[in-house]
Amino acid sequence: MGGFDLATWLNLKGSPFEALPLFVTSLAIGLLMGVERERKHRTLAGIRTFPLTSILGTLTAMLDAPSHGVLLQTVGLLAVASFGFLPERSSDPDKTEPRTTTVASLLVMYCLGALVWHGFGGVAVAVGIVTTSLLYLKPELSGITHKLERRDLLSLLQFAALSFIVLPLLPNRTFGPYQAVNPHQVWLMVTLIVGISLSGYLAVKLLGQKVGGPLLGILGGLVSSTATSLIYAREARANPQSIQLATAVILLANLVLFVRLMVLAAVVQTSVLPAVAWVLLPGLLCGLACALLQLKRGQSEQQQPDLKLSNPSEMKLALGFGAMFALVMFCAAWLNAEFGSKGVYVVALISGLNDVDAITLTAFNLFGENRLDGQQVATTLVLAITANNTFKFGLIASLGGATLARRCLPTLLAASAGMLTGLLALGWGS
Repeated sequence: MGGFDLATWLNLKGSPFEALPLFVTSLAIGLLMGVERERKHRTLAGIRTFPLTSILGTLTAMLDAPSHGVLLQTVGLLAVASFGFLPERSSDPDKTEPRTTTVASLLVMYCLGALVWHGFGGVAVAVGIVTTSLLYLKPELSGITHKLERRDLLSLLQFAALSFIVLPLLPNRTFGPYQAVNPHQVWLMVTLIVGISLSGYLAVKLLGQKVGGPLLGILGGLVSSTATSLIYAREARANPQSIQLATAVILLANLVLFVRLMVLAAVVQTSVLPAVAWVLLPGLLCGLACALLQLKRGQSEQQQPDLKLSNPSEMKLALGFGAMFALVMFCAAWLNAEFGSKGVYVVALISGLNDVDAITLTAFNLFGENRLDGQQVATTLVLAITANNTFKFGLIASLGGATLARRCLPTLLAASAGMLTGLLALGWGS
C-alpha cells in the first residue's frame, strides 16, 4: 500500500507546493490591512493578526476541499467572530472596549483568505484594497457625514429607492404617438444624469473653499454650468475685484459641458462617439485655449463665494428632468417624422436654451433607432450647445455686467467656432 498523498487528497494536480502562491496572495492581503490597523493604538489586531487570519481562511478552505463541505470554514469564521468578545488592552480602564471595526475587518479578512483558495484571488485583492482604503480614510469619511445636511441624505435615500426599486418595475417599451416615450429608458437616463451631477455636487459640498477657482469651476460644471455661471456672475457684480476669479470659474464650468457630453455618448451610444467627438473636441480645445489665456492674466485674491447648488438628487429636480426629457423625446420624434432631421434641429435650438442633456440623450436614442445618422446627431449637439451658450451669455451680461461679458465672450465664440469647424470637417469626410 502507498503512503498518504496530500496532493491527491486535496485534489491538486501536482505537488502540494502548487498551492503556495495562493497562501502568498492571502498573506499579502493580510499584511496590507494589518499595516493600516497597526497604526492605530489600542487595537485588537495588527500587523501579525491580520495576515494570520487571512491565511487561516485559506487554510480552512483548503482542508474543506476534499469533502466539498464548509465545516472547518464555518468553525474558523465563528472563532474569528469570537474576538469581538475580547476587550482591548489599554492602560486606561475606561477605554477597554470591544473594537467592532477591527473585528469586522478580521471577518472580512478571513473570508478573503477563503476566496483566494476558491479561485477568486483577483476579487479578494480588489476587496482587500477597498476595505483598507475605507479603514485608512476614516477622518475623511467622518467629515462627509458632518458636511452633508439632513436634507441631502434624505434626497439621496429617496433617489436610491426610486432608482433601484422603481426602475426595474417600469415597463421597458415605448408608448404614445410615434412610439417616442419609453418609461424605463427615461428614468434610466435620469439616473445617469443625476449620477454625474451628484458626483460634482458632493465634491463641491465636501471640498468647499479648499479648492481653487479653476477646480471649483470644473466641479460646478459637473452639477450645472448654468447655476455656476449665475452664482459667479452675481459675485462679479457685487465684488468687482473678484471678476478674474468669476471669469475663470464660469469659463471652465461651461467647458466641462463638452467632456460631459462625450462621457454620455460613451455610456449611452458608443457607436456615435466618433461623430460627437469630431465636433466637441475642437470646441473644447479652442475654448480651453482662450480660457487659459484668461487664467494667465492673474488670479483674484478675493475670497471665493459659497457655491450653493441644489442637490441634483432631490426628487423634484430628478422628476423635472425626467418630464422634460420625455417631452423633448416626444417633440423630437414627432418633428423628425414630419420634417426629418430639420425638425430635430428646431427642438435642439429651443430646448438647448434651458438644458443640453435632454436633447443630447434624445439624439443618441434616435441614432440608436436609425432615425438620425452621426452627422445629424453632431449637428443637433452643435445647435443645442450654441443656443445654451447664447442663453448663458445673456445671463452673464445681465447679472455680471459688461466687463465680465467681454471676458467670457471670446471663449464662448472660440468654442462655437471650433465646433463649427469640426462639423464642416465631418461633413467633408462623409
